[in-house]
Amino acid sequence: MPDPADALPTAPAAPPRGFRQTLATLRAAQKPAARSAPAYSRFVNRRIGRYLAAWAYSVGLGPNAVTAISALFTFAGIALLALVPPSWVLGIGVALLLVIGYAFDSADGQVARLRGIASPAGEWLDHVVDAVKVSAMPIALAVGFYRFDVVEPVWLLVPLLSAIVSAVLFFAMILTEQLRRQHGEASLAADAPGRPSWLRAVLVLPMDYGVLCLSFLLLGALPAFLVVYTLIALATAAFLVLALAKWFREMKNLGSPR
Repeated sequence: MPDPADALPTAPAAPPRGFRQTLATLRAAQKPAARSAPAYSRFVNRRIGRYLAAWAYSVGLGPNAVTAISALFTFAGIALLALVPPSWVLGIGVALLLVIGYAFDSADGQVARLRGIASPAGEWLDHVVDAVKVSAMPIALAVGFYRFDVVEPVWLLVPLLSAIVSAVLFFAMILTEQLRRQHGEASLAADAPGRPSWLRAVLVLPMDYGVLCLSFLLLGALPAFLVVYTLIALATAAFLVLALAKWFREMKNLGSPR
């Protein structure tokens, strides 16, 4: 998913040259992590994304090319879930592909700002790729489970629930963001005053896309994977219910006299 904390506030005045100089520029200009950012996205993914952004810039890649690379890795991992029976090898391969795809997803915005070519079209493309992957991943998992008959039919409900929850959460988050901007309210991605909360970063780990990617490492131990994946799905569903109630209250207050 989009990671606004990785964005640079403005393009550098003088474009850096080479990997090391680009990396130094990114480090110097990196915005503080959003207070709401989950631990993996905050401490791991945005750092990997910074290195990938520096590499992509130094070899002349644009932000849309980086988005395409992210999509290539991500959808390759998703396709394997539907085409290959669960095993330790599959789990490691899928997790690696998804983690790399997520890291490149963190890099595309940084490349856009380094080049000074951030655009609505690039943001649109990034969101479309994210919208597809959050629903396609659990559906591919359900298809793989069904094709290879490795779980009881009732377990198919878990990835199907996850597909619905992920789609609704993504749409509601993006829509809420746009409505807040339309009414002149602070962006959901804007950092609140104060230091990021370590406790919150850990508590929201079950909703962290990076943790979901890593959960596939357990695919060779299917009972363990089912437990972990189900817990992630239930935690995300619970978060969605609470978030929808909160966001609906906010929407009711938008435009109200103050």
